[in-house]
Amino acid sequence: MFAPDKLYFLMEDTLKKMPPLWLSLIPIVVLVGLLAVAVRIFGSDTLGGASQIVLIVSTAICVLISTTCCGRRWKELEQAIINNITGVATALLILLMIGALSGIWMVSGIIPTLIYYGLKIINPDYYLATTCIICAIVSVITGSSWTTVATIGIALSGIGMAQGFSPGWIGGAIISGAYFGDKISPLSDTTILASAVTETPLFVHIRYMMITTIPSVTIALVIYTVAGFSLETTLTDEVGAFSERLAGTFTISPWLLIVPCVMIAFIIKKAPSLITLFISCFLACIFALIFQGDLLQKIAGEGIEGIEAQFKGLMISVYGNTGIETGNATLNDLVSTRGMAGMMNTIWLIICAMCFGGVMTGSGMLGSIVAHIIKLMGNRVGMVASTVFSGIFFNICTGDQYLSIILTGDMYKKVYTKKGYESRLLSRTTEDSVTVTSPLVPWNTCGMTQATVLGIPTLTYLPFSFFNLISPLTTIVVAILGFNIKRLKHSDYET
Repeated sequence: MFAPDKLYFLMEDTLKKMPPLWLSLIPIVVLVGLLAVAVRIFGSDTLGGASQIVLIVSTAICVLISTTCCGRRWKELEQAIINNITGVATALLILLMIGALSGIWMVSGIIPTLIYYGLKIINPDYYLATTCIICAIVSVITGSSWTTVATIGIALSGIGMAQGFSPGWIGGAIISGAYFGDKISPLSDTTILASAVTETPLFVHIRYMMITTIPSVTIALVIYTVAGFSLETTLTDEVGAFSERLAGTFTISPWLLIVPCVMIAFIIKKAPSLITLFISCFLACIFALIFQGDLLQKIAGEGIEGIEAQFKGLMISVYGNTGIETGNATLNDLVSTRGMAGMMNTIWLIICAMCFGGVMTGSGMLGSIVAHIIKLMGNRVGMVASTVFSGIFFNICTGDQYLSIILTGDMYKKVYTKKGYESRLLSRTTEDSVTVTSPLVPWNTCGMTQATVLGIPTLTYLPFSFFNLISPLTTIVVAILGFNIKRLKHSDYET
């Protein structure tokens, strides 16, 4: 992921020349103001280019202030941008593979098969709670919210659409479950990173998180259960029609479920993410040739037949747009895919967000803002609340959860030690504030990715992502109650 040594060096260097707070806030105010205008004008199409331009303009303003008012050299800011973009290089490759995976899993019939059987099993009254639980289980097993959303999440989204739930409720339940697992799984890179940055043993960190995580997910599940019984769905009568259309368009077979089982096996074996995703795509391509040969020929278009048509259809499914006609307009939207090409706007946005985050870090503006936040800390509650605020703030400013975890953990590590608290309190608070809120920021790597994969705008699912919204509040409430707060022995305090 990121190279912490480079990041720490940058921060140590820039903190010596921190600009005043009012000057540091100007790029943030510009960013938020322009984004508000862009969202109002472009709506759900904001990620198609408007957000990228806003980030570039905000970056330019930050550079202008840094070079003219703060004595920073362009070379320093450029290096900060390069470090940021280098840090997300792996994430960009994973995004491309997720685009390929979602495309070929749909065309091969894997996701349609999951939807088909899911419609027969999942009761609409329990759909939201069941969706949250299934995504949580898969995410704990895989350790990846991105993989969870791109596979079982898409299938569950299709089931919800067929049962008549609104996109916001569907996306919220999926995101809540996926990030529950991402937060507590020992296979999760964010979990490992948070424990490493704060120097907390991994399983000590995970066990301590249960104190805030279990109440948060329990409250979320209660809300989803109550909502499942009270919401009026409009398409429940069409569930049978959806199943028939799916069976008429794709070859539905339990044999297709071999692919997700193989993927989970590789994840349990702790195979690298890129290798796991590539093998899953490769197997799905083979199954597409076996089970969906006629469909591949339709995707290839007229003027080509036989194995060449199937090969062309296969390639298009992996990298490009596929409009599959099912005879049902809603289902057509559900099964259409964009492959790798569909991830390009997201990748473009991530690069722009990394430019802004890099300049804010390299200029010392981010350090200036956080330094003032730290000054406001008083007792234990103020310290935890400041950490939560900083984590969310970093998610908004840097656009990436990994960088936000590193910044939050590093900024507060000495503060917690000096005040006599074990590192596990910082590691838990960091995850409660950073990991779970990252998909709620439209220009954050997680927010962009999940919105792109699900086809549900970030601001649409945000109000319904109850686990993600409740977790930061729960960690503050636990701090207020003082429940199981671990203190250092007096001899371990820093002076």
